[in-house]
Amino acid sequence: MANTIKVEIVSAEEEVWSGEGTMVFAPAEMGEIGIAPQHAPLLTRLKPGEIRVQQEAGEEQFFFVSGGLLEVQGHLVTVLSDTALRAGDLDEAAALEAQRRAEQAMSDRTSEVDFAKAKAELIQAAAQLRAIQKLRGKGRG
Repeated sequence: MANTIKVEIVSAEEEVWSGEGTMVFAPAEMGEIGIAPQHAPLLTRLKPGEIRVQQEAGEEQFFFVSGGLLEVQGHLVTVLSDTALRAGDLDEAAALEAQRRAEQAMSDRTSEVDFAKAKAELIQAAAQLRAIQKLRGKGRG
């Protein structure tokens, strides 16, 4: 099967998805990357955002990750993330509330640690909201 690559998306709690793809797109720290079958071995950190897996039948699978690692090895792409969700499982109201709380915590900070934590939470909430908006733009959701 040289036309596909096995993809496994795993969170800290469970395997979120496993299947074959013709192309995988992911939010690496230095920018979005695309991985095709027979890609060279790679290990990179991910920032919060959307993972997109194109499949042979023309379907696409969408996922949100809170960051983590992506490894390409042989004919396998593995995504490891503390939080990984199918895009359809994202909760816009919860993401908006998390964004509001993070913004409030940033303005009320009592230490640099509080500020850094609030900033990380804000980045994650904003990435979830972008993933939701992107899905709606594609007529999915």
